[in-house]
Amino acid sequence: MNKKRKHCIEARSLLCAASLLVAAGAQADTVVVVGTKSPASNMSKEQVADVFMGRATNFTPLDLPESSPVRDEFYSKVTGKSAAQAKSYWAKLSFTGKGTPPKEVPNSAEVKKEVAENPSLMGYIEKSAVDGSVKVLFTAP
Repeated sequence: MNKKRKHCIEARSLLCAASLLVAAGAQADTVVVVGTKSPASNMSKEQVADVFMGRATNFTPLDLPESSPVRDEFYSKVTGKSAAQAKSYWAKLSFTGKGTPPKEVPNSAEVKKEVAENPSLMGYIEKSAVDGSVKVLFTAP
């Protein structure tokens, strides 16, 4: 094998490895948050899933936009459904009058703002967005 070809193969291998590392790091931890005035202190994955799938009414859930990768990651890790499957589930419940889907807010900053103002609201955000206005009840595995 000539020297030039060997360098090309090595360069491709390094690019592939770097791409995998970037992709792995792109998935940030997702956390479920409530305002600091909420009496809740922690929740299980099943309890969180029940809130976001309308099976529990102890909190009113907030959703990030459909285009948000955090929303996809949240539903996949917590409910075992894709965000599209969760939307379909809610469409059926809404159509039959058996439930109202989570309110959609534009971004993590708005989730924090709304849960901080209302102790009955619950949302999910990137772990890196957590600040003193919210407390974490659950971290998605």
